[in-house]
Amino acid sequence: MADTQESLEALLSHTNLISEPQRGDLLRGFVISIDENGVVIDLGLKRDGVVMDTDLIALPSSETDIKVGDELSVMVVDPVDRDGNLLVSIAQARESDDWLEAHRLMDSDAIIEAEPCDYNRGGLIVPFGRLRGFIPASHISDLPRWLDEDKRADSLKRMVGRKIPFKVIEVDQRRRRLVLSERKAIRQWRHERKAQMIKQLKEGEVRKGIVTSLREFGAFVDIGGADGLIHISELSWSRVEDPAHVVSIGQEVEIQVIHLDDERNRIGLSLKRLQPNPWKDAVDRILTDQVVEGTVSHLAAAGVYVQLQDGPEGLIRTPDGPGSLRSGLVVKVRVRSFDPERERMDLELFEGDQESVQLMNSIDCMDEGGTNL
Repeated sequence: MADTQESLEALLSHTNLISEPQRGDLLRGFVISIDENGVVIDLGLKRDGVVMDTDLIALPSSETDIKVGDELSVMVVDPVDRDGNLLVSIAQARESDDWLEAHRLMDSDAIIEAEPCDYNRGGLIVPFGRLRGFIPASHISDLPRWLDEDKRADSLKRMVGRKIPFKVIEVDQRRRRLVLSERKAIRQWRHERKAQMIKQLKEGEVRKGIVTSLREFGAFVDIGGADGLIHISELSWSRVEDPAHVVSIGQEVEIQVIHLDDERNRIGLSLKRLQPNPWKDAVDRILTDQVVEGTVSHLAAAGVYVQLQDGPEGLIRTPDGPGSLRSGLVVKVRVRSFDPERERMDLELFEGDQESVQLMNSIDCMDEGGTNL
C-alpha cells in the first residue's frame, strides 16, 4: 500500500512538472475576457494566461479584432510575473512562423535580400516578417574595421534602405536573437558564382577583369562576379618579387584562363601569356657558351638575376654572395646552359669583362668592416 501511495505521488509530481509552462512555450486557448488592461485566456492549466494591452498594440491593425470565445495561439513570456500572473503574448506567438522560416533558411544555407530599416553603433537592423534581425558590423563586407565610431555610423546610415543580401547564421527564439550576415552571403554567392563560371569557361579563353586584392603569392582578379588567381609566376616573364610592382588594386587587366579546378572551385589566370614569350623568341638566338650583354635585374638568395637585352632572364649562381654587383649594372655574361622549355638559363660572368669580374670578387678581398686585406 505504501509503495502504491509513493508511486501515485511521484506520478502527480511528474505531471505537475510537465504542465508547468516555460518561457517560449507555444500554447493554445480560448479568450474568456477582454478589458482595457488586456485579454485573459483559458489555457487548460491551473492558471489562465494574461495578455497585456501593450502586446495588443504591437499587433497590426488588421489583427486586433479579438472577441471572447476566439481560439488563439500564445507564447509564454513570463511563467510567473511579480503579481503571480502567467504572462503570454499573442504577437510573439504569431511570430513563431517567422522563427520557423528563419530556422529553415539557416538550415538550407539560403541567401535572401532585404532593406535594413535602421542601424545602431553595432550594426544594421533588418525586418524579417514580424521580427527584427541584426547584422553585426563585423558581418558587413564593405565596412572597414578601422573606422572610428562617427565614420562607422555614417557608413551604416548610408546602408539603410539599400537592398542587401544576407544569410541567417543564428536563431534563438527564447532569447529573441536573430543574427544575419551579409559577409557570408557575399562569400557564398561568389563561391556559387565561381562554380557556375568554371562550367562556362574554357582554358585558353581571354577575359577582362578587375584586380580586387594582392597577396604575396599573386593577384586576385574579378572576371564577372568570380575571382580568379594570377599566381606570381604568371604575372610576368621576368621574375617578380612583389605583385604590387606589376598590377594594382582596381586596375583593369586582360588575362588568359589557364586552369579550371571544379573540385576545389579555383580559376587560374595568367597575365604574362598574353605577352610575347621571350623564351620562345630566344630559341634560335641564344646558344650555350655564347657571350651576351645584360642588366642586373635583382639580387636573390640563389644568386644574381640578369635580364638579357631582347631576351629572357638568367641566373648567375653566387654561393658566396653577389659581391658588389647591384641592380641596374650592365654586365657581359656567358651562357652556361639554356633550357627554354623549363624557362631556365644559367649564366656566368664573362672573364673578358674584367670590371664585372673584379666587382664579383671584391667581397673576397675585404674584411667585414670593408677594409682591404
